[in-house]
Amino acid sequence: MTALPSGILVINGGSSSFRFAMYGRDDMVFPRLSGKLDRIGVGKSMLTYQEARQSSQKEMWLEAKDQKTAVGELTRWLDSRDVFGQVRAIGHRIVHGMGHGEPLRLNSILIEELKRNASYAPDHLPAELEMVEAISERFPHIPQIACFDTAFHANLPQVARMLPLPRRFDAQGIRRYGFHGLSYSFLMEALVEKEGKEAASGRIILAHLGNGASLAAVKDGQCLDTSMGFTPAGGLVMGTRPGDLDPGVLVYLLQHEGVSTDRLNQLINHESGLIGLSGTTSDMRDLIRRRETDSRAKEAIDFFCYQARKWIGAFSAALNGLDILIFSGGIGEHSDPVRAGICEGLDYLGIKIDVQRNRSHAEIISSKESKVRVRVMQTDEERVIAGLTNHLVPIEN
Repeated sequence: MTALPSGILVINGGSSSFRFAMYGRDDMVFPRLSGKLDRIGVGKSMLTYQEARQSSQKEMWLEAKDQKTAVGELTRWLDSRDVFGQVRAIGHRIVHGMGHGEPLRLNSILIEELKRNASYAPDHLPAELEMVEAISERFPHIPQIACFDTAFHANLPQVARMLPLPRRFDAQGIRRYGFHGLSYSFLMEALVEKEGKEAASGRIILAHLGNGASLAAVKDGQCLDTSMGFTPAGGLVMGTRPGDLDPGVLVYLLQHEGVSTDRLNQLINHESGLIGLSGTTSDMRDLIRRRETDSRAKEAIDFFCYQARKWIGAFSAALNGLDILIFSGGIGEHSDPVRAGICEGLDYLGIKIDVQRNRSHAEIISSKESKVRVRVMQTDEERVIAGLTNHLVPIEN
């Protein structure tokens, strides 16, 4: 008898990219095939992929002028490699779960619910749902699972989840949700593996720093607070998003600058943050290279580090101290100047960085004298999604 497909395909959709990974039945750690389609919306997009047991990556250009085109191109490419014929289930990162605390099978009812609330994350949810529907039309027999990026924060204390608005808005679901939960779940699981359950039950601040950036305060394994709120645009300043902003600024723009709601969304999600401050780029690597000759690049970096430092200070107060600080994400894992800039001035918390260990991107970059252990950890959202999907759709043969 022919064995049924046993693999798990993971699709991690973002505002300007799609990551994917296919895991085999007996290995949920190292994918058979993984890759990324990025630069969506700037003409041609780059597809980078790597197969198991091959050290080098392969690249090819695809036409992806917008997210809808990108969905079609990526789906066709995966189908051309018979990926869909090898998987028993597909796990999706769904950025906003509207309070759902567990992964769910995607059906028409859940999809309609997510569509109704697409305005919660307009740069993420529509593309993610387009991918779900594109696959469902061509491969209706394959179960698809929603793994929510907000689930890690589902049990935030009431004082941390409320927004200071009339109560009727809370009844409508307008509250703080938090994001990057799949990344935070992986980091906490990895911390248990590295240091044990007792250390992972301590007072921990997780800093997921990339083009999207946030921090979370965790104690006894539970999230007590996080920097992002109702949407992924709040909290810490990011590549193209402002983070927390005086709401009066938005009122002023609407009333006195004649800004439409669509134009405001474009400004908030694509033209602010580091690219707005620097006037040139949202890429921290480019800003680091330019900081000696471009004062606005230096100011953008300084602003990012200053704001992150403030969040660490605030969360250490919420935790009543700090035991472990973890840097992750593209910036957190690879930018030693940013890590140093954030930690500068945090001596009062007991944080002391070893300069050489930080420059070499060591696992632990704090010095021996540091009272707080400072770690650099590579996150793996796809691995978390694969595990959740594997648990929800057991092997039938």
